Amino acid sequence: MRDERLEVSVSFDPTRGYFTTGTALRTPVVALSLGGLRRRVEAALLPDEPVVQLRLDVLAEYERNRRRRSPLAQPPPQRQ
Repeated sequence: MRDERLEVSVSFDPTRGYFTTGTALRTPVVALSLGGLRRRVEAALLPDEPVVQLRLDVLAEYERNRRRRSPLAQPPPQRQ
């Protein structure tokens, strides 16, 4: 049974797609979808098989809502 939980911070870049941030993994993981990102993170940690929980930042949350065509999709904050 998988009882180890791993929180992975995720961001979004239009040129790369979703990608992991922070130090939870040794190397950044990039994927075009959140499901693909979760599968790649699980594959990178295969012997341990932790429960992966994705923590989306503002840009990743916006992109997820945009792809779902949600009325909650607000434009991302402007970078200064």
